[in-house]
Amino acid sequence: MKTSLNEFRQYVAQVGEIDPIMIDVEKAEGIWVWDTSGKKYMDMLSGICVGNIGHRNKRVVEKVKEQLDKYMHIMVYGEFVQSPQLEYAKRLMSVLPSTFNQIFYVNSGSEAIEGAIKTARLYNQRSEIISFKDSYHGSTLGSVSLLSDERYTQKFRPLLPDCRQIEFNNEEDLKKITNKTSCVVAETIQAGAGVILPKNNFLKKLKERCQQVGALLIMDEIQTGFGRTGKLFGFMNYDFVPDILCIAKGMGGGMPIGAFVSSDEIMNKLNNHHPLIGHATTFGGHPISCVAALETLNTIIEENLMDEADAKGEIYRTKLIHPQIKEVRGIGLFNCIELKNKDNWHKALVSCFEEGIITGTHLFNEGCLSIKPPLTITYEEINLSIEKILKALDKL
Repeated sequence: MKTSLNEFRQYVAQVGEIDPIMIDVEKAEGIWVWDTSGKKYMDMLSGICVGNIGHRNKRVVEKVKEQLDKYMHIMVYGEFVQSPQLEYAKRLMSVLPSTFNQIFYVNSGSEAIEGAIKTARLYNQRSEIISFKDSYHGSTLGSVSLLSDERYTQKFRPLLPDCRQIEFNNEEDLKKITNKTSCVVAETIQAGAGVILPKNNFLKKLKERCQQVGALLIMDEIQTGFGRTGKLFGFMNYDFVPDILCIAKGMGGGMPIGAFVSSDEIMNKLNNHHPLIGHATTFGGHPISCVAALETLNTIIEENLMDEADAKGEIYRTKLIHPQIKEVRGIGLFNCIELKNKDNWHKALVSCFEEGIITGTHLFNEGCLSIKPPLTITYEEINLSIEKILKALDKL
């Protein structure tokens, strides 16, 4: 049944719109999304890196149904013992470096960032937070305070005090991290800037600088986590271990969930025996989302979805050749197409949707189109998507 677009806009608060890509969704499975007219699309966004194991993964759906027959929400976070929270935590810790041994569940990436920076301030009793120019960490007031672009921050001022931004891959800027710095919040790969990879061991040098001055390094792996880069988490490609790890999006296999993870030494600072002094959430660690997250993690590991991520991504990076393309860059299945003429982004986006390709631009670099399909994409589907993308670019 077709949904009224006018009613949708009337009753559901909007944050932006491009009419030709307002798909009226009927169903989704694997890498495919169908609209109510029967047209199907290949999803090169994975719901912004949520659907790493594909839409409506059968293993996850089955576990969700099983948990629905037991219980859903019972009590606010941390007040009752719930086995789905424990089982996921134990499984995650088994595949993380040994310094990670406690998890705090939240509902989204923004909340994970908020909890992480609060934890850092509690831990070292400092106030300065450093982030990177052209990085995005969420839309809550704390995470917005980490943005450098005035277009996105000006209307919400005053923001959190003592927030500074430095340049990604600029080693000289690391000197701006001092003994006044509570934490540094960084993406492993800058997503909103257009998939900017770290160079010259930059992240390892960042961690070393944080250690020198006693600042905590918080890694935002909200988009790059859960196998997307060919490793379970992006930092595993770069020979360092962060102090706090923020996760969400691909964590739940399509269910809403997020978390931040750290050592018991750091996480125990949150436990002040009263949630208003530490951190609190009503729906964090929801049992339905936790069983979905556990089955998602098991699926990624047991089906070896990480193993072929880079080989699959390399096909896009080598076969996407077109006069309209300046560069295709990335790692694993976390890639983007940079257009030679960035002003063509709108035409390119609409043309892709016309050809049955769901993609999107990047917040700080609109001239880049996302190539981030589910890790479950087959080689045949990869080649088909490339054909469709090149045909869409032919129309520009």
